[in-house]
Amino acid sequence: MAIKTKQFFGTDGIRGTVGTPPITPDFMLKLGWAAGKVFAKEGGRRNKILIGKDTRISGYMFEAALEAGVTAAGVDINLLGPMPTPAIAYLTRTLRAQAGIVISASHNSFEDNGIKFFSSEGTKLPDEIEFAIEEQLAKNVSTVAPQLLGKASRITDAAGRYIEFCKSTVESNLNFNGLKIVVDCAHGSTYHIAPSVFTELGATVVAIGVSPNGLNINAQRGSTSPQQLAETVLAEQADIGIAFDGDGDRVIMVDHLGNIVDGDEILYVIARERSRLNVDFGGVVGTAMSNLGLELALDALDIAFVRSAVGDRYVMQELLQRGWALGGESSGHIICLDKTSTGDGIISALQTLAAIVNSGQPLAEITRKMSKLPQTMINVRITDSVDISANKKVQSAVSDIESKLGKNGRVLLRSSGTEPVVRVMVEGEDIDEVAMLALELSELVTSEVGSDR
Repeated sequence: MAIKTKQFFGTDGIRGTVGTPPITPDFMLKLGWAAGKVFAKEGGRRNKILIGKDTRISGYMFEAALEAGVTAAGVDINLLGPMPTPAIAYLTRTLRAQAGIVISASHNSFEDNGIKFFSSEGTKLPDEIEFAIEEQLAKNVSTVAPQLLGKASRITDAAGRYIEFCKSTVESNLNFNGLKIVVDCAHGSTYHIAPSVFTELGATVVAIGVSPNGLNINAQRGSTSPQQLAETVLAEQADIGIAFDGDGDRVIMVDHLGNIVDGDEILYVIARERSRLNVDFGGVVGTAMSNLGLELALDALDIAFVRSAVGDRYVMQELLQRGWALGGESSGHIICLDKTSTGDGIISALQTLAAIVNSGQPLAEITRKMSKLPQTMINVRITDSVDISANKKVQSAVSDIESKLGKNGRVLLRSSGTEPVVRVMVEGEDIDEVAMLALELSELVTSEVGSDR
Protein backbone atom coordinates (compact mmCIF):
# COMPACT_ATOMS: atom_id res chain seq x y z
CA MET A 1 0.00 0.00 0.00
CA ALA A 2 1.37 3.42 -0.99
CA ILE A 3 2.28 5.80 1.85
CA LYS A 4 0.05 8.85 1.91
CA THR A 5 2.09 12.06 1.54
CA LYS A 6 1.18 15.69 2.14
CA GLN A 7 1.23 18.14 -0.73
CA PHE A 8 1.67 21.35 1.27
CA PHE A 9 2.39 20.63 4.94
CA GLY A 10 5.99 19.99 5.95
CA THR A 11 7.38 19.12 9.39
CA ASP A 12 6.56 22.62 10.64
CA GLY A 13 3.59 23.89 8.65
CA ILE A 14 3.79 25.54 5.23
CA ARG A 15 6.70 27.87 4.42
CA GLY A 16 8.26 29.56 1.40
CA THR A 17 9.04 32.80 -0.43
CA VAL A 18 6.27 35.42 -0.53
CA GLY A 19 4.67 35.58 -3.96
CA THR A 20 5.84 32.10 -4.93
CA PRO A 21 3.12 29.40 -4.64
CA PRO A 22 1.87 28.38 -2.20
CA ILE A 23 2.81 31.56 -0.26
CA THR A 24 0.32 33.75 -2.16
CA PRO A 25 -2.84 35.64 -1.12
CA ASP A 26 -5.17 33.43 -3.17
CA PHE A 27 -3.75 30.26 -1.62
CA MET A 28 -4.01 31.73 1.89
CA LEU A 29 -7.67 32.58 1.34
CA LYS A 30 -8.31 29.00 0.25
CA LEU A 31 -6.25 27.62 3.14
CA GLY A 32 -8.30 29.68 5.60
CA TRP A 33 -11.50 28.35 4.05
CA ALA A 34 -10.22 24.75 4.09
CA ALA A 35 -9.22 25.00 7.74
CA GLY A 36 -12.55 26.63 8.53
CA LYS A 37 -14.44 23.76 6.88
CA VAL A 38 -12.48 21.17 8.89
CA PHE A 39 -12.83 22.90 12.25
CA ALA A 40 -16.45 23.93 11.61
CA LYS A 41 -17.35 20.26 11.76
CA GLU A 42 -16.17 19.91 15.35
CA GLY A 43 -18.60 19.95 18.26
CA GLY A 44 -21.76 20.96 16.42
CA ARG A 45 -21.55 24.54 17.71
CA ARG A 46 -20.25 27.87 16.46
CA ASN A 47 -16.50 27.52 16.44
CA LYS A 48 -13.63 29.99 16.35
CA ILE A 49 -10.04 30.14 15.17
CA LEU A 50 -7.32 32.48 16.46
CA ILE A 51 -5.00 34.24 14.00
CA GLY A 52 -1.68 35.77 15.05
CA LYS A 53 1.45 36.80 13.17
CA ASP A 54 5.01 37.97 13.46
CA THR A 55 6.26 41.37 12.32
CA ARG A 56 7.13 40.76 8.65
CA ILE A 57 5.39 43.07 6.19
CA SER A 58 3.55 40.30 4.31
CA GLY A 59 1.71 39.33 7.49
CA TYR A 60 -0.93 42.01 6.92
CA MET A 61 -1.74 40.62 3.47
CA PHE A 62 -1.98 37.03 4.61
CA GLU A 63 -3.94 37.91 7.76
CA ALA A 64 -6.63 39.54 5.58
CA ALA A 65 -6.69 36.59 3.17
CA LEU A 66 -6.98 34.00 5.95
CA GLU A 67 -9.70 36.07 7.64
CA ALA A 68 -11.74 36.10 4.43
CA GLY A 69 -11.38 32.34 3.98
CA VAL A 70 -12.18 31.33 7.56
CA THR A 71 -15.24 33.59 7.82
CA ALA A 72 -16.50 32.38 4.41
CA ALA A 73 -16.54 28.87 5.92
CA GLY A 74 -18.76 30.09 8.77
CA VAL A 75 -16.16 30.14 11.52
CA ASP A 76 -15.51 33.09 13.86
CA ILE A 77 -12.07 34.67 14.23
CA ASN A 78 -10.14 36.25 17.08
CA LEU A 79 -7.34 38.46 15.70
CA LEU A 80 -4.27 38.69 17.97
CA GLY A 81 -1.96 40.88 15.91
CA PRO A 82 1.82 40.44 16.32
CA MET A 83 2.36 37.70 18.92
CA PRO A 84 5.02 35.07 19.56
CA THR A 85 4.18 31.63 18.19
CA PRO A 86 4.05 30.01 21.67
CA ALA A 87 1.71 32.81 22.83
CA ILE A 88 -0.74 31.80 20.12
CA ALA A 89 -0.51 28.19 21.31
CA TYR A 90 -1.29 29.32 24.87
CA LEU A 91 -4.14 31.63 23.87
CA THR A 92 -5.69 28.94 21.67
CA ARG A 93 -5.99 26.83 24.80
CA THR A 94 -7.13 29.52 27.23
CA LEU A 95 -9.65 31.13 24.85
CA ARG A 96 -11.10 27.69 24.10
CA ALA A 97 -10.60 28.06 20.33
CA GLN A 98 -10.74 25.06 18.00
CA ALA A 99 -7.44 26.04 16.39
CA GLY A 100 -4.77 28.72 16.22
CA ILE A 101 -3.08 29.97 13.06
CA VAL A 102 0.38 31.55 13.14
CA ILE A 103 1.56 33.62 10.16
CA SER A 104 5.34 33.34 10.42
CA ALA A 105 8.49 32.02 8.81
CA SER A 106 10.22 31.80 12.19
CA HIS A 107 13.97 32.55 11.93
CA ASN A 108 13.92 33.16 8.13
CA SER A 109 14.36 36.63 6.62
CA PHE A 110 11.43 38.91 5.77
CA GLU A 111 11.14 37.68 2.14
CA ASP A 112 9.72 34.39 3.44
CA ASN A 113 6.51 33.65 5.26
CA GLY A 114 4.52 30.64 6.30
CA ILE A 115 1.66 29.19 8.26
CA LYS A 116 1.65 27.03 11.38
CA PHE A 117 -1.43 25.59 13.04
CA PHE A 118 -2.10 24.72 16.66
CA SER A 119 -4.80 22.39 17.94
CA SER A 120 -7.25 23.31 20.69
CA GLU A 121 -4.71 21.84 23.15
CA GLY A 122 -1.98 24.21 21.92
CA THR A 123 -0.02 21.45 20.17
CA LYS A 124 0.93 20.87 16.53
CA LEU A 125 -1.90 19.44 14.44
CA PRO A 126 -2.04 15.66 14.13
CA ASP A 127 -1.41 14.25 10.66
CA GLU A 128 -5.06 13.31 10.13
CA ILE A 129 -6.19 16.95 10.53
CA GLU A 130 -3.49 18.18 8.12
CA PHE A 131 -4.63 15.56 5.60
CA ALA A 132 -8.25 16.67 6.10
CA ILE A 133 -7.28 20.32 5.39
CA GLU A 134 -5.44 19.26 2.22
CA GLU A 135 -8.53 17.34 1.08
CA GLN A 136 -10.57 20.52 1.42
CA LEU A 137 -7.91 22.45 -0.52
CA ALA A 138 -8.68 20.27 -3.53
CA LYS A 139 -12.29 21.56 -3.55
CA ASN A 140 -13.72 24.85 -4.81
CA VAL A 141 -14.33 27.58 -2.24
CA SER A 142 -18.01 28.00 -1.37
CA THR A 143 -19.40 30.65 0.95
CA VAL A 144 -21.94 29.80 3.64
CA ALA A 145 -25.29 31.64 3.74
CA PRO A 146 -24.90 35.33 4.76
CA GLN A 147 -26.49 34.79 8.16
CA LEU A 148 -23.95 32.00 8.87
CA LEU A 149 -20.80 33.94 7.99
CA GLY A 150 -18.08 34.04 10.62
CA LYS A 151 -17.45 37.19 12.66
CA ALA A 152 -14.05 38.71 13.36
CA SER A 153 -13.03 40.42 16.60
CA ARG A 154 -9.71 41.67 17.92
CA ILE A 155 -8.35 40.51 21.29
CA THR A 156 -6.96 43.77 22.66
CA ASP A 157 -5.38 42.35 25.82
CA ALA A 158 -3.60 39.37 24.20
CA ALA A 159 -0.10 40.66 25.09
CA GLY A 160 -1.02 41.24 28.73
CA ARG A 161 -2.57 37.77 29.05
CA TYR A 162 0.57 36.12 27.74
CA ILE A 163 2.93 38.24 29.86
CA GLU A 164 1.08 37.12 32.99
CA PHE A 165 1.20 33.50 31.86
CA CYS A 166 4.97 33.67 31.30
CA LYS A 167 5.50 35.13 34.77
CA SER A 168 3.35 32.37 36.29
CA THR A 169 5.82 29.69 35.10
CA VAL A 170 8.36 30.65 37.81
CA GLU A 171 7.82 30.66 41.58
CA SER A 172 5.70 33.56 42.78
CA ASN A 173 8.37 34.61 45.29
CA LEU A 174 11.18 34.61 42.69
CA ASN A 175 12.49 37.92 41.43
CA PHE A 176 15.37 39.07 39.28
CA ASN A 177 16.23 42.15 41.35
CA GLY A 178 19.86 43.16 40.80
CA LEU A 179 20.15 41.35 37.44
CA LYS A 180 21.00 43.39 34.36
CA ILE A 181 19.74 41.64 31.23
CA VAL A 182 20.17 42.50 27.55
CA VAL A 183 17.16 41.23 25.57
CA ASP A 184 17.38 40.90 21.77
CA CYS A 185 13.96 40.43 20.16
CA ALA A 186 15.22 40.15 16.55
CA HIS A 187 12.76 42.90 15.52
CA GLY A 188 10.24 40.10 15.77
CA SER A 189 7.08 39.22 17.62
CA THR A 190 8.53 39.28 21.16
CA TYR A 191 9.41 42.98 20.87
CA HIS A 192 6.44 44.14 23.02
CA ILE A 193 6.38 41.08 25.26
CA ALA A 194 9.81 39.92 26.42
CA PRO A 195 11.18 43.22 27.83
CA SER A 196 8.02 43.59 29.95
CA VAL A 197 8.23 40.03 31.31
CA PHE A 198 11.77 40.46 32.63
CA THR A 199 11.21 44.05 33.81
CA GLU A 200 8.08 43.09 35.77
CA LEU A 201 10.07 40.34 37.49
CA GLY A 202 12.57 42.93 38.75
CA ALA A 203 15.41 42.86 36.23
CA THR A 204 17.05 45.92 34.69
CA VAL A 205 16.49 45.38 30.95
CA VAL A 206 18.42 46.76 28.00
CA ALA A 207 16.29 45.97 24.95
CA ILE A 208 17.67 45.70 21.39
CA GLY A 209 16.00 44.46 18.22
CA VAL A 210 12.69 46.01 19.31
CA SER A 211 12.01 48.30 16.35
CA PRO A 212 10.27 46.16 13.73
CA ASN A 213 9.53 47.82 10.39
CA GLY A 214 8.29 44.77 8.49
CA LEU A 215 11.60 44.31 6.66
CA ASN A 216 14.17 43.88 9.43
CA ILE A 217 12.98 40.72 11.23
CA ASN A 218 15.99 38.50 12.08
CA ALA A 219 18.34 40.92 10.26
CA GLN A 220 21.69 40.74 12.11
CA ARG A 221 19.74 40.23 15.32
CA GLY A 222 18.22 37.47 17.37
CA SER A 223 19.08 33.85 18.04
CA THR A 224 20.54 33.24 14.56
CA SER A 225 22.92 36.25 14.85
CA PRO A 226 23.86 36.58 18.54
CA GLN A 227 27.13 38.49 17.97
CA GLN A 228 25.49 41.89 18.48
CA LEU A 229 23.96 40.62 21.70
CA ALA A 230 27.36 39.43 22.95
CA GLU A 231 28.91 42.84 22.18
CA THR A 232 26.08 44.65 23.96
CA VAL A 233 26.36 42.42 27.05
CA LEU A 234 30.06 43.29 27.35
CA ALA A 235 29.50 47.01 26.63
CA GLU A 236 26.68 47.24 29.20
CA GLN A 237 28.51 45.02 31.71
CA ALA A 238 25.30 43.01 31.90
CA ASP A 239 24.87 39.75 33.81
CA ILE A 240 23.29 37.90 30.90
CA GLY A 241 21.99 38.30 27.35
CA ILE A 242 18.89 36.66 25.87
CA ALA A 243 18.18 36.43 22.13
CA PHE A 244 14.93 35.21 20.57
CA ASP A 245 14.18 34.41 16.95
CA GLY A 246 11.55 36.24 14.89
CA ASP A 247 8.57 34.30 16.23
CA GLY A 248 9.81 33.70 19.77
CA ASP A 249 9.97 29.91 19.95
CA ARG A 250 13.81 29.79 20.08
CA VAL A 251 16.27 31.26 22.55
CA ILE A 252 20.06 31.60 22.60
CA MET A 253 21.85 33.20 25.57
CA VAL A 254 25.11 35.00 26.31
CA ASP A 255 26.94 34.86 29.66
CA HIS A 256 28.56 37.88 31.36
CA LEU A 257 31.90 37.06 29.66
CA GLY A 258 30.34 37.35 26.20
CA ASN A 259 30.27 33.58 25.52
CA ILE A 260 27.35 32.36 23.42
CA VAL A 261 25.27 29.69 25.19
CA ASP A 262 23.36 27.47 22.75
CA GLY A 263 20.31 25.24 23.11
CA ASP A 264 22.30 22.20 24.29
CA GLU A 265 23.78 24.22 27.17
CA ILE A 266 20.40 25.76 28.05
CA LEU A 267 18.89 22.26 28.17
CA TYR A 268 21.68 21.21 30.53
CA VAL A 269 21.11 24.20 32.85
CA ILE A 270 17.36 23.55 33.08
CA ALA A 271 17.79 19.78 33.54
CA ARG A 272 20.48 20.29 36.21
CA GLU A 273 18.24 22.64 38.17
CA ARG A 274 15.26 20.26 37.95
CA SER A 275 17.49 17.44 39.19
CA ARG A 276 18.91 19.62 42.02
CA LEU A 277 15.36 20.38 43.21
CA ASN A 278 14.29 16.72 42.85
CA VAL A 279 11.65 17.64 40.27
CA ASP A 280 10.48 14.53 38.39
CA PHE A 281 10.79 15.30 34.66
CA GLY A 282 11.72 11.82 33.39
CA GLY A 283 14.72 12.62 31.23
CA VAL A 284 15.92 14.80 28.37
CA VAL A 285 15.25 14.37 24.65
CA GLY A 286 17.84 15.84 22.29
CA THR A 287 18.33 15.24 18.59
CA ALA A 288 20.86 13.54 16.38
CA MET A 289 22.67 16.90 16.22
CA SER A 290 22.90 17.48 20.00
CA ASN A 291 26.51 17.76 21.15
CA LEU A 292 27.90 14.63 22.81
CA GLY A 293 29.04 16.89 25.64
CA LEU A 294 25.37 17.32 26.63
CA GLU A 295 24.87 13.56 26.80
CA LEU A 296 28.03 13.04 28.89
CA ALA A 297 27.17 15.91 31.28
CA LEU A 298 23.64 14.58 31.85
CA ASP A 299 25.00 11.07 32.36
CA ALA A 300 27.27 12.43 35.10
CA LEU A 301 24.10 13.66 36.85
CA ASP A 302 22.31 10.31 36.29
CA ILE A 303 19.79 12.03 33.99
CA ALA A 304 18.47 9.86 31.16
CA PHE A 305 19.06 11.14 27.62
CA VAL A 306 17.79 9.97 24.25
CA ARG A 307 18.05 11.36 20.73
CA SER A 308 15.24 11.92 18.24
CA ALA A 309 15.36 12.85 14.57
CA VAL A 310 16.17 16.52 13.88
CA GLY A 311 13.13 18.81 14.30
CA ASP A 312 11.03 19.92 17.26
CA ARG A 313 8.12 17.82 15.97
CA TYR A 314 10.19 14.67 16.56
CA VAL A 315 11.47 15.88 19.94
CA MET A 316 7.84 16.36 20.98
CA GLN A 317 6.85 12.89 19.74
CA GLU A 318 9.63 11.31 21.79
CA LEU A 319 8.68 13.30 24.91
CA LEU A 320 5.04 12.28 24.67
CA GLN A 321 5.87 8.61 24.06
CA ARG A 322 8.14 8.50 27.11
CA GLY A 323 6.08 10.76 29.36
CA TRP A 324 9.07 13.10 29.82
CA ALA A 325 8.91 16.87 30.22
CA LEU A 326 12.14 18.35 28.82
CA GLY A 327 13.71 18.33 25.36
CA GLY A 328 15.07 20.52 22.64
CA GLU A 329 17.59 21.31 19.93
CA SER A 330 20.96 23.05 19.71
CA SER A 331 19.21 25.86 17.80
CA GLY A 332 17.51 26.91 21.03
CA HIS A 333 14.08 25.38 20.45
CA ILE A 334 13.46 24.14 24.02
CA ILE A 335 10.29 22.35 25.16
CA CYS A 336 9.32 22.40 28.85
CA LEU A 337 6.13 20.33 28.89
CA ASP A 338 5.73 20.83 32.63
CA LYS A 339 5.26 24.57 31.92
CA THR A 340 3.60 24.84 28.49
CA SER A 341 2.51 22.83 25.44
CA THR A 342 5.12 23.83 22.86
CA GLY A 343 8.62 25.26 22.45
CA ASP A 344 8.75 28.72 24.03
CA GLY A 345 11.80 31.00 24.05
CA ILE A 346 10.63 33.29 26.87
CA ILE A 347 9.63 30.45 29.17
CA SER A 348 12.91 28.60 28.49
CA ALA A 349 14.82 31.80 29.33
CA LEU A 350 12.83 32.17 32.55
CA GLN A 351 13.68 28.60 33.60
CA THR A 352 17.37 29.35 32.98
CA LEU A 353 17.23 32.61 34.95
CA ALA A 354 15.47 30.82 37.81
CA ALA A 355 18.34 28.30 37.89
CA ILE A 356 20.87 31.15 38.06
CA VAL A 357 19.05 32.98 40.87
CA ASN A 358 18.25 29.86 42.91
CA SER A 359 21.76 28.43 42.67
CA GLY A 360 23.48 31.78 43.25
CA GLN A 361 25.84 30.98 40.36
CA PRO A 362 26.31 32.97 37.15
CA LEU A 363 25.50 31.28 33.84
CA ALA A 364 29.21 30.95 32.96
CA GLU A 365 29.83 28.94 36.13
CA ILE A 366 26.88 26.57 35.59
CA THR A 367 27.69 25.88 31.93
CA ARG A 368 31.33 25.18 32.86
CA LYS A 369 30.06 21.87 34.25
CA MET A 370 29.21 20.85 30.67
CA SER A 371 32.10 20.59 28.21
CA LYS A 372 30.98 20.78 24.58
CA LEU A 373 33.14 18.47 22.49
CA PRO A 374 34.86 19.84 19.39
CA GLN A 375 32.72 19.19 16.35
CA THR A 376 33.40 19.37 12.62
CA MET A 377 30.62 19.13 10.05
CA ILE A 378 31.15 18.98 6.29
CA ASN A 379 28.34 19.01 3.73
CA VAL A 380 28.80 16.69 0.75
CA ARG A 381 26.65 17.65 -2.24
CA ILE A 382 24.69 14.88 -3.94
CA THR A 383 22.58 14.77 -7.09
CA ASP A 384 20.12 12.07 -6.08
CA SER A 385 18.56 11.00 -2.82
CA VAL A 386 20.79 8.35 -1.28
CA ASP A 387 20.60 5.90 1.64
CA ILE A 388 24.10 6.38 3.01
CA SER A 389 23.56 3.63 5.58
CA ALA A 390 23.46 1.06 2.74
CA ASN A 391 27.00 1.89 1.53
CA LYS A 392 29.25 -0.80 3.03
CA LYS A 393 32.54 1.04 2.38
CA VAL A 394 31.28 4.20 4.12
CA GLN A 395 29.80 2.29 7.04
CA SER A 396 33.05 0.37 7.51
CA ALA A 397 34.94 3.69 7.67
CA VAL A 398 32.42 5.01 10.21
CA SER A 399 32.99 1.94 12.41
CA ASP A 400 36.77 2.44 12.24
CA ILE A 401 36.45 6.11 13.27
CA GLU A 402 34.07 5.27 16.12
CA SER A 403 36.62 2.72 17.41
CA LYS A 404 39.37 5.38 17.33
CA LEU A 405 37.21 7.95 19.17
CA GLY A 406 35.88 5.57 21.84
CA LYS A 407 33.03 6.55 24.15
CA ASN A 408 33.97 10.24 24.06
CA GLY A 409 33.43 10.61 20.33
CA ARG A 410 30.68 10.28 17.78
CA VAL A 411 30.09 10.09 14.04
CA LEU A 412 26.89 11.17 12.33
CA LEU A 413 25.98 10.84 8.65
CA ARG A 414 22.65 12.43 7.80
CA SER A 415 20.92 13.35 4.58
CA SER A 416 19.54 16.88 4.81
CA GLY A 417 15.78 17.31 4.62
CA THR A 418 16.06 20.78 3.09
CA GLU A 419 18.95 20.65 0.59
CA PRO A 420 20.78 18.06 -1.60
CA VAL A 421 23.61 17.27 0.81
CA VAL A 422 24.81 14.55 3.14
CA ARG A 423 26.04 16.03 6.43
CA VAL A 424 29.22 14.43 7.72
CA MET A 425 29.77 15.20 11.40
CA VAL A 426 32.50 14.04 13.75
CA GLU A 427 32.76 14.88 17.47
CA GLY A 428 35.62 14.05 19.82
CA GLU A 429 38.00 15.31 22.47
CA ASP A 430 40.87 16.38 20.17
CA ILE A 431 39.91 19.22 17.79
CA ASP A 432 42.68 18.44 15.27
CA GLU A 433 41.86 14.73 15.18
CA VAL A 434 38.14 15.50 14.75
CA ALA A 435 38.83 17.85 11.82
CA MET A 436 41.13 15.30 10.12
CA LEU A 437 38.70 12.39 10.54
CA ALA A 438 35.76 14.48 9.28
CA LEU A 439 37.75 15.49 6.19
CA GLU A 440 38.79 11.91 5.46
CA LEU A 441 35.24 10.62 5.86
CA SER A 442 33.74 13.42 3.73
CA GLU A 443 36.23 12.63 0.94
CA LEU A 444 35.16 8.98 1.04
CA VAL A 445 31.45 9.95 1.00
CA THR A 446 32.16 12.29 -1.94
CA SER A 447 33.89 9.52 -3.90
CA GLU A 448 31.03 7.10 -3.19
CA VAL A 449 27.86 9.22 -3.55
CA GLY A 450 28.94 12.84 -4.18
CA SER A 451 27.68 14.86 -7.15
CA ASP A 452 31.24 15.43 -8.46
CA ARG A 453 32.44 11.81 -8.32
